Amino acid sequence: MSLSAFFYAMTARPKAIVQAAMLACALSAAPMVATAQTLPPCGGDTVCPVGNRSYNILMPDDWDGVTPLPVMMHFHAFLRRGRTVIHHPRIGSETKPRGVMLVAPSAQHRAWRFWQDDPADIAFADAVLADVAKRYPVDQSQIYISGFSFGAAMAWRYACARGDRIAGLMTMSGTIKQSSTCANPPRQVRHVHGLNDLWMSLPRGPEHDTTNVVALWRKAFRCGKGRLDGALTLAPGVEFAHFAWDNCAGDRSVTLDIHTGGHFIPTGWLGYQLDGLMPKTPG
Repeated sequence: MSLSAFFYAMTARPKAIVQAAMLACALSAAPMVATAQTLPPCGGDTVCPVGNRSYNILMPDDWDGVTPLPVMMHFHAFLRRGRTVIHHPRIGSETKPRGVMLVAPSAQHRAWRFWQDDPADIAFADAVLADVAKRYPVDQSQIYISGFSFGAAMAWRYACARGDRIAGLMTMSGTIKQSSTCANPPRQVRHVHGLNDLWMSLPRGPEHDTTNVVALWRKAFRCGKGRLDGALTLAPGVEFAHFAWDNCAGDRSVTLDIHTGGHFIPTGWLGYQLDGLMPKTPG
């Protein structure tokens, strides 16, 4: 083809050239669009699938749809599931008004494998958080982990494995062995336990030392001597003895709240801890 014929062909078909360019741009963006479109919708009672397992989400109040969200991933108790968590009046009611997305994974056969350092549920929890980040903008500096009962023990396992990724651990009425190895501890730990817990009894130390329940964290954080800050009351009828260790290495800290009751989630406790752990809003 002569040079003049080439230029004629180019100028005679501007529409085709533009269409080809647009198609090339569309194809380059296709992977991102496909990823967003192929994720099945989920939320509330509609589970979010991850492989052959699932989790539930409870969105916070008044989210603008753009601002990266703090996340609290909560491990449920024995024989429960994620749906139980998002409907629990002492869990979801604490995250929603604070702008925190509640993420509730479901255990296989409704029981977490926390007795040994089993990587399967840790890998599943990783996959859950990764899936959440594909669906929503997540503030990766504000990933909080919580759990109750057997779920608290699972939360301890996860925090020991992924502590550098989480902003705080909040657990209620459940632990792993205080002699367990914690290779990668978090920076902040908050725990509450009842003196008369018959389901997962408080692991006392020598001379019935109740603070032994957080001995693992105090050792991992290289904390000094703790102090009793006095009584803490969050709801009528439940008073806590509040212990604190804020003299640990690397600006880490541990708190322990002891009450005289049994095996339950104290009203207001999760919200109180979130308020203390989350960054303060200016003004």
